Amino acid sequence: MLRRLHIRDFVLVAELELELGAGFTVLTGETGAGKSILIDALKLALGERGDATVLHPGSSRAEISAEFDATPELTDWMHEQGFEPQDGVLLRRVIDAQGRSRGYINGSPATLTQLRAAGAMLVDIHGQHAWQSLARSGAARELLDAHAQAAEAAQACATAWRQWKNLSERLDAARSDAGRLQDEREQLAAQLAELARLAPQPQEWEPLNAEHHRLAHAAELIEHLQAAEQLLDDDETGTSRQLARAHQELHAAGQIDANLAGLIEQLESAQSLVQDLAHELAAKLRQTELDPRRLEEVDARLSAWLGLARRHRVPPEELPSLWQSLQAKLAELEQGIDLPALERQVEAADKTLRQAAAQLSALRAAVAPKLAQGVQQQMQSLGMKGGRFEIALQPLETIQAQGAEDVELLVAGHPGAVLRPMARVASGGELSRIALAVAATTSAQQPVGTLIFDEVDAGIGGAVAHTVGRLLATLGESRQVLAVTHLAQVAACAGGHLQVSKQSAGEATQSRMQRLDMPQRVGEIARMLGGDAASAVAQAHARELLQSASNPSQLQT
Repeated sequence: MLRRLHIRDFVLVAELELELGAGFTVLTGETGAGKSILIDALKLALGERGDATVLHPGSSRAEISAEFDATPELTDWMHEQGFEPQDGVLLRRVIDAQGRSRGYINGSPATLTQLRAAGAMLVDIHGQHAWQSLARSGAARELLDAHAQAAEAAQACATAWRQWKNLSERLDAARSDAGRLQDEREQLAAQLAELARLAPQPQEWEPLNAEHHRLAHAAELIEHLQAAEQLLDDDETGTSRQLARAHQELHAAGQIDANLAGLIEQLESAQSLVQDLAHELAAKLRQTELDPRRLEEVDARLSAWLGLARRHRVPPEELPSLWQSLQAKLAELEQGIDLPALERQVEAADKTLRQAAAQLSALRAAVAPKLAQGVQQQMQSLGMKGGRFEIALQPLETIQAQGAEDVELLVAGHPGAVLRPMARVASGGELSRIALAVAATTSAQQPVGTLIFDEVDAGIGGAVAHTVGRLLATLGESRQVLAVTHLAQVAACAGGHLQVSKQSAGEATQSRMQRLDMPQRVGEIARMLGGDAASAVAQAHARELLQSASNPSQLQT
């Protein structure tokens, strides 16, 4: 249920704080007063698109907040989306003068998609041109699927159709391009054969270069190692020999001056270090030798590597990743060329699609007669005695994303009339009443806590208007119902009455709203009846309507 609606700087509304209760509440006022502005503001809070044109003149931003009671379904959804559930649910929307929009759910930023998803679980809005939307292609199918709670089945059918469509297109392309694909496959296979002979491995390029450089300069390397070893370990002039002589001299000096002990230790450490280094150099020299055969092998591999890299126009270090990518491309191409395998996949996808479509068709077929009967019953009480309403399921030649059939609403407005598509029904009044019958029937099945009817009673009058009012009041017994109306008979049936008025102060014009008590309701309903609202006759008629509405047995039929 909508608890509170706060509007600031929206169109003609400077600021409005509206608290709402359960049951049936009407919004009335003179034409142009701004009755539907409130509905438009609520739609923005529910995620409808908007721009800077909605701002109140002279303001920098418009702000709308709508607070609802939380429902278990919405609470679960909020947990999934990462919003913090609270006692209520606060949807907030801000639009600035540049047209930038921000949305919030319980104070946390939210996208328009999230606002719309939350709003769909809270509010069901029926506009004044509801019959036009029912005449739109696809609207009847959406109406039936929603009533049948077939959203999951419809999604499964659409997904299966897309999968079948994609595979069918791949099969058609493979059949028409079989020759071209075969040439491409052979070319890839030849390229891969060359790469496979080389089998370039990741992280191989740098070590291979280093080994080639070492083998190519092996003679020079041996020469330098020998020279270094000789300088360290020559019997006459080597560093080891010189250090040994220095140690003898320093040791003799230490016999005279005991303070030289530290220097002697350092020299001994240097001797040990040089000896170790000389031994390592000798070992390295023994391991290093000219290896023309290995050099030839490495040189051949390096040349092959560079040649393939130039041929494929990639840096040498990227050759292993190119090999992997061409292998994957060939595998994909071979799968595409495998017509029998593709045909089997298409057959399997077609079977899945038919099963999904059959399940969706079964749900539609089970619910369509019940929904049609409910709408037809409502039509009888809305001044269309003997009128008929059917939901026709027209089989399609081929299964589409929306299923195996199209859905069409057929209407006969009076006894003896031929059932025709709703879009061809001529009378605007009949269209409005049929749309209201559909709205009442489907809304009764909706889980949302708030129903809003925005002048859906257009084209209705007389005794039928009483019935419309009682219909909305009946819906209000189990949920919150808000209705914008211009009919006194409808307004009289409401439990709550809000009046919207337009006031001018200088060049500024604003819409204001007040909750009416019983004497004020009498005056407003008298105004809606036409003539002089202050006359005793009009007010007597208004009181009679209010009294009749409180006692349904007194209503005219």
